[in-house]
Amino acid sequence: MKIALIAHDKKKNELVNFVLAYKTVFEKHELYATGTTGEQVIEKVGVPVHRFRSGPHGGDQQIGAMIAEQEMDIVIFFRDPLTAQPHEPDVSALLRLCDVYKIPLATNIAAAEILIHGLDRGDFQWREIVK
Repeated sequence: MKIALIAHDKKKNELVNFVLAYKTVFEKHELYATGTTGEQVIEKVGVPVHRFRSGPHGGDQQIGAMIAEQEMDIVIFFRDPLTAQPHEPDVSALLRLCDVYKIPLATNIAAAEILIHGLDRGDFQWREIVK
């Protein structure tokens, strides 16, 4: 499965620690991430990640394009709901695309944990049918 990893600045450490905690699951899949998030996952977790631009420089849109082309299976996006984001329209568009194309989306660690356990059990085989 192809998994997108995105995190706002104040949530990057939380996402990196989450990927580290579930490294054995993540390393079985193709990982994609926006710029700095991807860099930190590579450095601190040691798994390969295809890096896009940073979110404000088009990374969210690059991931959105993969979603629209049905080339992304899961999005884990640790958002910071208490800090205004200068690229909020891009974030909203990405979330909307996940809904349109039925892409499982976790925007916090609790939802991400549910997704990762389902992924580990093989619960996402329906994604192959939907495409």
